[in-house]
Amino acid sequence: MTKISAVGKYLDQPILTAKLSKHLPLILTGTAGGFLANKLYKTPSENRKKEGGKTAVILAGTVISAIFAPKIASKLTGRKLPPTVKEVMKSNAEIVDKFVKNNVNSDLNNILEKSKTKLLSLDEIKKLFEKNKNLADELIPPPDNIQAKDIFKEIGYLSIYGAIPVLGGIAGGVAADKIYEDNWKENIPNKVKEGVYQYLANIFLCNIGAGMALGILEKMKITSKSARCLGMIGGILATGVIGGSIIANFIGNKLINPVMSKDCKSENRRPELLDLTLHTDDIATVSLLSGLKWIEPSLPLLYSISGYRAGIGYRN
Repeated sequence: MTKISAVGKYLDQPILTAKLSKHLPLILTGTAGGFLANKLYKTPSENRKKEGGKTAVILAGTVISAIFAPKIASKLTGRKLPPTVKEVMKSNAEIVDKFVKNNVNSDLNNILEKSKTKLLSLDEIKKLFEKNKNLADELIPPPDNIQAKDIFKEIGYLSIYGAIPVLGGIAGGVAADKIYEDNWKENIPNKVKEGVYQYLANIFLCNIGAGMALGILEKMKITSKSARCLGMIGGILATGVIGGSIIANFIGNKLINPVMSKDCKSENRRPELLDLTLHTDDIATVSLLSGLKWIEPSLPLLYSISGYRAGIGYRN
């Protein structure tokens, strides 16, 4: 096993994913706190109270909605959430105890005992896979050979999952403006338009594009993992970054502006580098790449970026 493969398997450990999920509220809150502190540091002293208050309200709306997003989406769609730390430990213990019972003098016993409750190191993972790959695959399951139909099954779940932090960000942004701005109603259209952009371009349409790309490759009987990966990324870029941007700008200019305010000027939101990096979650969610399962519990953190940008009405 190469060092890169060992790193991938390290990140794929179910207990790591479960622990990330468990500590997600703390991670989100800590990240938001750090962002707020940096914002206050960069803001002139005379404006800190107002800007700090607005940012805090927007972050609160975004973070709270992001924390509850997985549970809400799971309940509405019937999709099972990843196992908890307790469930993973129980499963690992059963796998290990069954193996040790039939292999009393195995030189893997120390590693296996550790795997019941703790993360294995890179060297331990490498040794485990080299000595007994079948057992290692039970403790750290390999990624599924995802199909286009599997992606489309996830779209309902992901659509709700991604929408909640965006809506939370918009709500926080409107509340912040209402508290600190006299002309708060004038800022609502930009928040809604940015929310539509973030949702369509960075979340929803990307999954559609990935599914369509894999569907085409399956029809062409292309099974190469690298080809499937490149095809999926191409689908994400085509429907999300390009198509999503066009659709979101059209909705903003032709539908949102006339409804919310006659004074709103037509404008086009341009994709930026941060928008491109947000598509990491799309690649990870379909589990096409080995070693990226750990990103699933990190999705609220990625979606929070979209929520915050919607909350401040970011328009380039």
